[in-house]
Parts: sequence; structure tokens; C-alpha cells
Amino acid sequence: MTATMVQVRLLDIAHTRSGDKGDMANCGVIALRPEWYPVLVRELTADRVREHFGALISGRVERFELPNLSALNFLLHGALDGGGTLALKTDAQGKVVSTAMLRLVLAVPADEARQLDLPVFSPEA
Repeated sequence: MTATMVQVRLLDIAHTRSGDKGDMANCGVIALRPEWYPVLVRELTADRVREHFGALISGRVERFELPNLSALNFLLHGALDGGGTLALKTDAQGKVVSTAMLRLVLAVPADEARQLDLPVFSPEA
């Protein structure tokens, strides 16, 4: 039997901060509540982030776990078209990467969402 899944927007369970280092964008994702951190660890994988950004980045995505901060940190290689003064991108310092990250929607089992009091996203509403 398959568990019923609900949608949870990253925007509703985390906050983010981003910046740059050369051609890499760095994005930290911090759970708004410590009990929500395991959901981020399980659902917000490097592959999921790579898929979300698609052609906007040309390299790999690395993920680092910071459980003492209830946070994840992502390095997006090849995200800034050379970075800084080399890039023709509007956001050569990766400042809007954090906003783009918050647009992710995660699929979470309904029972777990209820138990953790996760805000469920309903696009029809």
C-alpha cells in the first residue's frame, strides 16, 4: 500500500541564504523548526536541487549537512557563468539562488506532515 503524499513548500518550512565564490553559488537551507530538519535531510538531496535548477547550472551540486544548526549547505558548481566581473548573468553573485531554492515543493507522507505539523501546500486554494 502506498502512503498518501502531500505537497510542502520549502518556503514554508525553511529559510535560505546564498552567495558566491568564483563560479560557485552557495546556498544554506535552515529548518524553521528543528523537528523539520529530518524532512529536509531526506527530501532535499543534491540530485533534487540539481534537477530543480536544471540548465541554470553547468556543474555538480554538493550537499553538506549541519545537524547542529538544523541546516543544509549546497554548493552549485558552474552556477554563475564565471562569477563576478566575468559573468554576463544578471545575478553574478548568486544572491537570488536562495529565493529560487525556496520555490521547491517537497512530497511528504500525509501522516508525517500531520505528525510534524508541516504546513501543507494546496495549489488550488
